[in-house]
Amino acid sequence: MRLRLLRLRWHRRLRKGQRQVEDLSQLTEEGIERHLFKRFSRLAPVRRFVLGWMGLLILLIAAVLLQTIRLSGYFQKLQPVPGGIYNEGILGTFTTANPLYATNDVDSSVARLMFAGLLTYNEQNQLVGDLASSWQTNSTGNVYTVHLKPGLTWQDGQPLTSADVVFTFQTIQNPDAKSPLQNSWSGVTITAPDSQTVVFALTDPLASFPYNLTTGIVPKHLLDKILPSDLRSADFNTVNPVGAGPFAWQALQVAGTDPSNAQEQVSLTAFKGYQAGPPKLQAMVVHAYADQNELERAFKSRQLDGLEGLNGVPASLRGDKAMQVHSPLLTAANMVFFKTSTGVLSDAKVRQALVQGANVPAIINSLDYSTHAVNEPLLTNQLGYNPAYKQAGYNLAAAKQTLDQDGWTVTAHGPRAKAGQQLKFTLTAADTPEARQVTKQLQRDWHALGVNMQLNLLNADDFQSALTSHQFDAILYGISIGVDPDVFVYWDSSQADPRSTNYLNLSAYKNPGVDVAVEGGRTRIDPALRVIKYQPLLQAWSQDNPALGLYQPRLLYLTNGSVAGLHDHAINTATDRFDNVVNWEIRQAKVTY
Repeated sequence: MRLRLLRLRWHRRLRKGQRQVEDLSQLTEEGIERHLFKRFSRLAPVRRFVLGWMGLLILLIAAVLLQTIRLSGYFQKLQPVPGGIYNEGILGTFTTANPLYATNDVDSSVARLMFAGLLTYNEQNQLVGDLASSWQTNSTGNVYTVHLKPGLTWQDGQPLTSADVVFTFQTIQNPDAKSPLQNSWSGVTITAPDSQTVVFALTDPLASFPYNLTTGIVPKHLLDKILPSDLRSADFNTVNPVGAGPFAWQALQVAGTDPSNAQEQVSLTAFKGYQAGPPKLQAMVVHAYADQNELERAFKSRQLDGLEGLNGVPASLRGDKAMQVHSPLLTAANMVFFKTSTGVLSDAKVRQALVQGANVPAIINSLDYSTHAVNEPLLTNQLGYNPAYKQAGYNLAAAKQTLDQDGWTVTAHGPRAKAGQQLKFTLTAADTPEARQVTKQLQRDWHALGVNMQLNLLNADDFQSALTSHQFDAILYGISIGVDPDVFVYWDSSQADPRSTNYLNLSAYKNPGVDVAVEGGRTRIDPALRVIKYQPLLQAWSQDNPALGLYQPRLLYLTNGSVAGLHDHAINTATDRFDNVVNWEIRQAKVTY
């Protein structure tokens, strides 16, 4: 009976649970029907509402991004930044990094980058201290005292002192060392009263002496054990040279099967201990090419950032829009030097007529760069220059009259003649595009005067031989004058003697009054007094016409794109393009300001 009651109770509970489940299921269905399916009709406007807000949000985000990008132009700009490796190509070959022996373009460039002098030039072409903090002369101008900057070091970490300076210039003076700089240091006594001071005592006053102090200083601790006679071939020059300049030696690579196609790569790294601060470039590589075509190809293919050593822009590169042409003017003078000692050019009236008959303005206008005319032995605006003594300007009628009055008569056929002698001479020049252009113009000008001027265009080696031996009637050549107006070597009578130290009086010009002027001007320290001393030189030069002044030449330097810090300004030598090399930059990046 009890069992039956339990079963009945269990069945009642089961049925009750089933009814509850059915009721709950029915309620759920009604809730879904009422709250979900019956609201599907409302989803369309809700979807439009949600999508509208989402679109607006996307639009706002895009507008903010676009505004940020556009406004970044106001707060960011592309500008040069430090770093990068600068590759420069030079026509020539590498033989030494030692500044005591560097003479060609490649050697001089490497030496300039590696070695520092007591003095250097700034971008105004003014002498400033490099290793030197200051310098001064005594009242008579024959003793110069130089003080070194504190804390100077060599690229190997050793200290640089006055002992290194004394060693450098005494080595140059030693005839066994056979340095090409020896003549410039004849008769100079160099001493060091302390580790930071160097004293130079000259036998005679010389106002231009400080310009000799730009020569690179070499380390005594690495070279004093080498015999001077062995120094020119020492491993130091090409294996592991150590300087105190902005770049330090890294490696030398040589390629090519013979001298005609030789290529050298001199790798240099920034010297962090350079006295003016480390260069902004990470490194420089100087590429030396013996073959000009290879040099041009390397530049055109963007293997090189810069190119030096050409006389003109090659035809293969003229269409390159990325190329930039730099033409810094040299403190030099391109002139035609007339040999005054022999032949028809010994006649002062003939030289006068040649000067009057040369259309120098037309020659300058035909050049593909801007320059200044040279019309005196001194450069325009140089100390001592006086426009009152300019050479005669172009005047064909006056030139003809000068020759007529001098007895040079016009003949039916051929050049003018006088006493059976034809008005004929040969002009020697280097065989370069610019020289060919200039000499052709002169030939036309002088032909109109009745002068038979023959051209003798020579390759580099033959031209140098003719120049050195003075084997010419007249020669087109550029003489380096520099910042100081000391032109003693070009116009003093003593320098016309083959036995002289320089033998650079190319015109063989001899005038006692000029000798007094150039010697007096170089031995005075007071600038005003020097100006007075040089006046007889200018006056005699304008009357005697030992040369025809043309124009200041340029250094042609090409770059692939812009190089920040590289500015065209007057320079004295090709290596002075590195005056501001510590600030050169070739990389660019966006910088916020």
